[in-house]
Amino acid sequence: MPKTTILDIYKKKAEGRKITMLTAYDFPTAQIVDQAGIDIILVGDSLGMVVQGVSSTLPVTMDEMIYHTKMVSRAAQSAMVVADLPFLSYQTHKAEAVLNSGRFLKEANAEAVKLEGGSQMADTIRAIVDAGIPVVAHIGLTPQYVHMLGGFKVQGRNEAAREKILADARAVQDAGAFSVVVEGVPASLGSEIHRELRIPTIGIGAGPDCDGQVLVIHDLLGLFERFTPKFVKKYVNLREHALKAVKEYKQDVEDGTFPSEEHSFK
Repeated sequence: MPKTTILDIYKKKAEGRKITMLTAYDFPTAQIVDQAGIDIILVGDSLGMVVQGVSSTLPVTMDEMIYHTKMVSRAAQSAMVVADLPFLSYQTHKAEAVLNSGRFLKEANAEAVKLEGGSQMADTIRAIVDAGIPVVAHIGLTPQYVHMLGGFKVQGRNEAAREKILADARAVQDAGAFSVVVEGVPASLGSEIHRELRIPTIGIGAGPDCDGQVLVIHDLLGLFERFTPKFVKKYVNLREHALKAVKEYKQDVEDGTFPSEEHSFK
């Protein structure tokens, strides 16, 4: 299959077909996601929590994101690869934001970048887009702002907060983002953002009316047990199956039943 492009994403929105996005952080996982026909693979800075085991996305570095994006890009034959700009890789100066975004395309073969923030990031989005780099924006619950938000809490519950998020949505669209992730807002607000914007909306805890949905693959597969957000649907509990398999291996080795003749050379 040919590579998914931003034109394909626009076409899906125009035709009312849902857009699918999932995270991946390594070659074999990205290969599965790609072969399943997912439209967009997001190399998320969520890897800090689900791969590195830290408590937030804040410690993840640019070099770590490049490393993981390289692996994912090798596997993605048809899915578009979008890489997350990590904390402090784009907030300090527009020039640094452009350079770091360019690294994802030059060094890691990504097709687009994602960054968090609404109105306050409009000029940065515009600078990156002007450099020829497609941008996915991210508004609502923005994990890099966890300390400003007082935790991972639903956003936009009162009228003033709703208006702020709607203004953010308009700002990132006007700045040139080709799509926007809307996270952790009431379903009614997700629906309103979807109706108002021309660009595709990708929801994660933003209700069913967005143009598409994204999940962290470790949540979908049941591999992350520290907490499960309300918006997550676990399609399988791979952790349970993997733990069972490892325990069986341990028992076989201790019993002397592995390796057997079948697994030995003559």
